[in-house]
Amino acid sequence: MNADDVSLGALRCFVDVATEGSFAAVARRRLVDPSIVSRTIAGLERELGFRLFDRTTRRLNLTEAGAIYLQRAGTLVAELEAARAAASDVLTEPSGLVRITASTAFGAHWLTPRLHRFMQLYPEISVEAVLTDAVVDIAAERIDLALRLAVRPSGDLVATRLMTTRYRVVASADWLARSGNLAAPEDLAAMSCLLLTLPGYRSQWSFRRGGEIRQVLVHGRLAISSPPAIRRAASDGMGPALLADWMVSEDLASGALVDLLPQWEATAADFDTAAWILYPSSAYVPRKVRVLVDWLKQSV
Repeated sequence: MNADDVSLGALRCFVDVATEGSFAAVARRRLVDPSIVSRTIAGLERELGFRLFDRTTRRLNLTEAGAIYLQRAGTLVAELEAARAAASDVLTEPSGLVRITASTAFGAHWLTPRLHRFMQLYPEISVEAVLTDAVVDIAAERIDLALRLAVRPSGDLVATRLMTTRYRVVASADWLARSGNLAAPEDLAAMSCLLLTLPGYRSQWSFRRGGEIRQVLVHGRLAISSPPAIRRAASDGMGPALLADWMVSEDLASGALVDLLPQWEATAADFDTAAWILYPSSAYVPRKVRVLVDWLKQSV
């Protein structure tokens, strides 16, 4: 039999039945009579010359030949669907829903302000931002994009570096006037610092300058699990805080906060942390997702 004799519709029906496990389930999803699905599979089996399913009164099981055929047919259907979608993308305006996840602080402070202009440029795209400090299962939650802060993301997702993240020890000008300048990182050990209590953050702050690394055990009377709340406390003059530059850059520019140790790199977790864009690995990435990825890169 020639491969051209098998229609894409029949292949798609076969893959759906193998996935759902019954003719009735596929028929309900397609809003057709189960007999139509059954006849489609029977016709495909006649064209192929072998049975794809063992039919019993209770279950529908793939035959050995059917299981082998499914491996190739499933890949072929996915590739043809991707080709159709890619060609359609070229001819149409990007549209549809994009679901993106990020940490609460990064999403609120960095991502959200950049979505306004993006949605003006692409009026047919809707965005749902899932902001959480828990690690989201991208596949299970149908997430298109994830923004994560890490030295290097693990897993099988496609990872693109968005930007390097630097952390700074900051305090208000009022606090600095009362407490005086810091001569070295070790001066923080004698001060009441603002402590961030997120997973992975330590009360031992590390500092790096060139090849030199120093570690300082800090303490404080106020510990908060929210970076924006720590930023507010620092702005109110309650003490030094260690925060990411994407959160405090505007405060530093306006003078609301002061960088206490500008010559030092600092961290409460790991050096060389970056913000990464992650998305599922596949042969086809929808245009609505690609344009958002490109926009975020341009917005750095």
